[in-house]
Amino acid sequence: QVQLVESGGGLVQAGGSLRLSCAASGRTFSISPMAWFRQASGKEREFVAVIGWSSSRTEYADAVKGRFTISRDNAKNTVWLQMNSLTPEDTAVYYCATGRIFANERGKYDYWGQGTQVTVSL
Repeated sequence: QVQLVESGGGLVQAGGSLRLSCAASGRTFSISPMAWFRQASGKEREFVAVIGWSSSRTEYADAVKGRFTISRDNAKNTVWLQMNSLTPEDTAVYYCATGRIFANERGKYDYWGQGTQVTVSL
């Protein structure tokens, strides 16, 4: 069983930064890819970023490339999403997820956190 708990969301002005954290429990964390997705009000949940178990492989959605950075520390069972140059279009609930394969598809992930709200104001 895997449990994921996100934190770090909040209200920030456009151009600002936030750092989201996801604390994971479960023996397979260190060998599992970890991903972030987001869901804006009235929209489908969409892929944001994913990191492989060794941190050597990452992938980002085009909308966040160059602004967001995903990282992890297997010793701390934690994955982070550093978000810079935020815009109102980044407003969403952000979810942490883990699964068995490195993927950018929502359906490939088995475990999800409860989400953390990020709101970017003008």
